[in-house]
Amino acid sequence: MLDIRNATRLFGSKAAVDAVSFRVEGPAFVGIIGRSGAGKSTLLRMMNGLTPATSGQILVEGRDVAVLTGAAAREWQSHCAMIFQQFNLVPRMDVVSNVLHGILNRRSTLQTVLNLWPRADILRALAILDRLGIAEQAPKRAEALSGGQQQRVAIARALMQDPRIILADEPIASLDPMNAQIVMDTLKRINVEDGRMVIANLHTLDTARRYCDRVIGMRDGRVVFDGLPGQLTTGVARDIYGADADFNESATSTAIPTDTSADAEYAARMLA
Repeated sequence: MLDIRNATRLFGSKAAVDAVSFRVEGPAFVGIIGRSGAGKSTLLRMMNGLTPATSGQILVEGRDVAVLTGAAAREWQSHCAMIFQQFNLVPRMDVVSNVLHGILNRRSTLQTVLNLWPRADILRALAILDRLGIAEQAPKRAEALSGGQQQRVAIARALMQDPRIILADEPIASLDPMNAQIVMDTLKRINVEDGRMVIANLHTLDTARRYCDRVIGMRDGRVVFDGLPGQLTTGVARDIYGADADFNESATSTAIPTDTSADAEYAARMLA
């Protein structure tokens, strides 16, 4: 269970996250929406410990992870994986090594420098890549892959950690509609099949409605909506985004047009 209580982050006198409180129980898929600057990314980074909270609590099964430092903070981060919009892969490194980097903090400095990996870890990394439909990309440099494939490598790296919670910060913002759907289908399958909690910052309303069990809307650092996807009406969206009557959510749609991309076959399998 994740229980956030009055979590606040100040940058100078400005509150990027302002007394945010909500609870998530079980393997839910939670979407956080809001305009740029609403505090979504800062909130996720606070959950992971990348950005310290100024005040408030972030409780995971009763343990306040917001106050952890040093080895304890690194241990928590191994259980709370982050997926970023820009993938954060090592471009010139092969795909399987990028996946193995998910467990770097469990290895000695000498093992890391010499790039020595136990056979069991390599086989596990390959199995995860196979699950995500990109095992054939394992020996290639990460920079040689498409954006959608790179994001699946980033997801594989997160799974390598065997995390309890996956935090995805705008995971499809830089992807075309086809690859966006593949990535979201992948995250949803992990949520359902593995029973892992997934919390994702999203920028499209149709994506939030389609994939999330619950949607949280943020505006100016505060939670202004917390409800079911079906309650996310156009009127509610206007309030979250501070938009006027001209607001047209179709402009943010990730609906897929007639597709001829190389990822179409994989998408069909994911949707089956």
